[in-house]
Amino acid sequence: MAQTAKQRPGGNMRLIDALQYKLPVAGVVSILHRVSGLVMFVLLPFIIWMFDTSLTSEISYGRFTAVFAAGVGFLPGWFFKLVALALIWSYLHHLIAGLRHLWMDATHAVTKEFGRQSAIVTLAVSIVLTLALGAKLFF
Repeated sequence: MAQTAKQRPGGNMRLIDALQYKLPVAGVVSILHRVSGLVMFVLLPFIIWMFDTSLTSEISYGRFTAVFAAGVGFLPGWFFKLVALALIWSYLHHLIAGLRHLWMDATHAVTKEFGRQSAIVTLAVSIVLTLALGAKLFF
């Protein structure tokens, strides 16, 4: 008797179907961990520019702070602050989610309940720290 492959319910999954699927919190944190890594990779030129201009000289540091205050060209200063805020969130989330994964690997704490609770803590801590640093950035 030949074994047939199981088909997914509803045939081929479309993007709209995937968006309607309710992921558990641990799944959301896992996807956000990947997204935050991608954001940091994409913003790497901005990170290098910030590091270089903030440390080169007092004059370049003045230009650096002016970008966040007045902007550059047609881009206002708040836009650069938003980019920096996205970078802050991506770094914090990636760090905390990575520590969560390391903890689970080191202690073999891979129960469903621990995964859910640690995912909620990861989201809460990364959001609270992002808001705190964002307040310092914008005010």
